[in-house]
Amino acid sequence: MRERAEKAGPASAPVPSAKPRRVPGEPSITFHGAAGGVTGSCFLVEHGGGSFLVDCGMFQGSKTVRELNWRPFPFDPARIGTMLLTHAHIDHSGLIPKLVKAGFTGRVHCTRATADLLAYMLPDSGFIQEQDVRRLNLRNRLRGRGEVEPIYTREDAEASLDRLHGVDYGKWIEVQPGARARFWDAGHLLGSASIEVELTEAGRTTRILFSGDLGPDKKPFHDGPDGPEKMDWLVVESTYGGRQRPDVDEATRQAMLAEEVRSALALGGNLVIPAFAVERTQELLYDLDRLFDSGALPVTEVYLDSPLAVRITGVFEKYLPHVNQPGTPPPFRRGNLHLVESTEGSKRLNRLAGGAIIMAASGMCDAGRIRHHLKQNLWRRTSTVLFVGYQAPGTLGRVLQEGAKTVRIHGEEVQVHARIRTLDVYSGHADQTALLNWTRERMPVSRGVILTHGEESQRLALRDRLAGTGIDGARILTPALDERIVLTGSGEPPVEMVAERLPGGHLPERDWHNTYAETILALSQRLQTAPDDPTRADLLHRVRAALGLETA
Repeated sequence: MRERAEKAGPASAPVPSAKPRRVPGEPSITFHGAAGGVTGSCFLVEHGGGSFLVDCGMFQGSKTVRELNWRPFPFDPARIGTMLLTHAHIDHSGLIPKLVKAGFTGRVHCTRATADLLAYMLPDSGFIQEQDVRRLNLRNRLRGRGEVEPIYTREDAEASLDRLHGVDYGKWIEVQPGARARFWDAGHLLGSASIEVELTEAGRTTRILFSGDLGPDKKPFHDGPDGPEKMDWLVVESTYGGRQRPDVDEATRQAMLAEEVRSALALGGNLVIPAFAVERTQELLYDLDRLFDSGALPVTEVYLDSPLAVRITGVFEKYLPHVNQPGTPPPFRRGNLHLVESTEGSKRLNRLAGGAIIMAASGMCDAGRIRHHLKQNLWRRTSTVLFVGYQAPGTLGRVLQEGAKTVRIHGEEVQVHARIRTLDVYSGHADQTALLNWTRERMPVSRGVILTHGEESQRLALRDRLAGTGIDGARILTPALDERIVLTGSGEPPVEMVAERLPGGHLPERDWHNTYAETILALSQRLQTAPDDPTRADLLHRVRAALGLETA
């Protein structure tokens, strides 16, 4: 993976971009991420007063998609004046240290809560990359391959924090000459925002609203998402553009969680929850405590095995001081809640054969301590793995959700005998109905709606529904990765590819790495279940013949 990325050149060297001659009064947006996929959010806005980014996130998913994190930016970071950040999730913020390392010297405007979260999240991201590359280089040395460098280090991440500039919701800030912005509560995450932008050039003002990630109407810690009306352009996420979720209130959500916990513990094993360190973890702790306090669940030992989640919980306590119910202890400080930060403490959890709730990051099972807990529990028929958030295509979490019987973790085959469950009521994203409602509430939109941040099937489903509600289908755009849309005042907006990092700007949901892993696992399984050695030898003979290693 990293070797392919290295061939693209050093991370500081931008990919050449065929930049057209600008027409005065016609700004543009180039979609360098979250276009045809749900990660890597990064939108480059160019106008008469300069250029700025909206988000600069890390790509997640299949290895082909993740390789984009190692490649050079498709623009020159040193020429970017400033940045507006919608929220702290790593798929929106995770490449900020790389951006700074590559020459960006501007401010990153975000809400104060977002800045506080990133003070922990970005250094943690750098540390994880250092650890991952250390393990990769060990394997590379054993295989006679060259060593590689992390995208950025913990030190790089800490250095980038000086760029963060906290702002308040609802107040205009000057971004650069001819550009100002205002943040609105997106209801998705602590500190999350939709960002309203006004660009004024050659006597014309263009109003754009970037939705960021939108939350549903009912979340434990937030009101529904807000935003202004009467935009020229609306850039809308579409993560769940084709999906509906049950409309549940707090009591129903907690009852559904209680049923999952009871069923898991009744088997006698552990309940393992891959949880996103930011917000999902805190929501689960809040609901579990309500269930323990009410007697709906027996008081159960809960282990939060994530140093980052422990620190992030402290930020939530700062901004949500009154979240606990009157007469009860704070939800994040309970006697049965064990905050595990040390590696040694994490390893001791391997001794737990049953009766515990283990929550660990990462939420998509792509890195972190959760993979160790999956190795210890997936093979047990008494264990349960409960997914409570979106699993991107190509991630281990999605592979498990789709019913894999065998997976590879840390290079080892692991049989999947545990119960695999999904509880979708904790999603931080608006579903199709909520997205439609939020978009209609922003009307009228004079020029166009641009759909981003969704798998292709999801955003096409949202496009079709929007067109069915009276919005002109010709004015609903679905840009590919690295496509630029010129925000013309009239007529059809020009669209062009400016830096084709992937063929056709298409983000594959699955790639050859997924097929390779599945093939190796299937071959291993077939060999293990073959009735005798001659059958195994014949199978291997046919495989070798197909590879040209011997004649059939």
